[in-house]
Amino acid sequence: MGKFELSHRVVLAPLTRQRCLGYVPQPPMILYYSQRTSKGGFLIAEAAGVSDISQTSPEMPGIWTKEQVEGWKPIVDAVHAKGGIFFCQLIHWLTTQEIPLVVDDFRVAARNAIEAGFDGGEIHGAHGYLIDQFLKDEIIDRTDEYGGSRCRFALEVVDAAVKEIGGDKVGIRLSPFANYSESGDSNPETLGLYMAESLNEFKILYCHMVEPRMKSVFEKVDCLDSLIPMRKAFKGTFISAGGYGREDGNKAVAENRTDLVAYGRLFLANPDLPKRFELNAPLNKYDRSTFYTRDPVVGYTDYPFLETTI
Repeated sequence: MGKFELSHRVVLAPLTRQRCLGYVPQPPMILYYSQRTSKGGFLIAEAAGVSDISQTSPEMPGIWTKEQVEGWKPIVDAVHAKGGIFFCQLIHWLTTQEIPLVVDDFRVAARNAIEAGFDGGEIHGAHGYLIDQFLKDEIIDRTDEYGGSRCRFALEVVDAAVKEIGGDKVGIRLSPFANYSESGDSNPETLGLYMAESLNEFKILYCHMVEPRMKSVFEKVDCLDSLIPMRKAFKGTFISAGGYGREDGNKAVAENRTDLVAYGRLFLANPDLPKRFELNAPLNKYDRSTFYTRDPVVGYTDYPFLETTI
């Protein structure tokens, strides 16, 4: 994957875990990410709000910049100590009338992610968040240039991040087929294909797309749509996510439909997921009721490793 040498194709997907206090990373996160790190493994951290680690938002004072960066450093160090490759997902959810300021927020966030020690940043352009709201024709009702060209905002954010830290350190997550928070599109394949082709101009490291079968949160449906056109169009590393297990993940790679497969709930419940996949070992079941609690241990760092279950 670009300059990175991976030992396997199992990616830790970015997951909202809500274990930060006041947007600042906490010590239990060191263990959580360290548990899920293998040498040569690729991890994507939960979204760090752009407004939380930039200095341009009046709602989030500039003190967050230092606290966020310093808070992430020991977590990143723990992942690197075990030979992992770690990207920070960058997200923005504040409303604003000044789009250039939001674009600049992403630029500053990308820079701060590198300062915190991350290997790169993943722009969150999926699941109904701000960038996705601009992309989808069933939600955007702007009549200015950002409504007439729905992909403009997303590509301006990518351009700003690439100019700040380099395309080899930038990825983006997209979900053209999803309808999270009523952010659907009437022609998702055309949207996804246009974005895949446009991203090539910026030579970013990877494109991380959510499978069409994941229409909404936790819902997996049968459908005929496919990411194959986007996979063929994008020239960098392609990551697929969305309800994968071991067998269909292997099949997707064998059929050249993706380079890497991102796992969320399975990686959450199985900190040694790559090893379990390698051995075709039984998997722990995840507990949905603990996904978004504040407990620093339960449902977070207490899922057992394989050797403790045999």
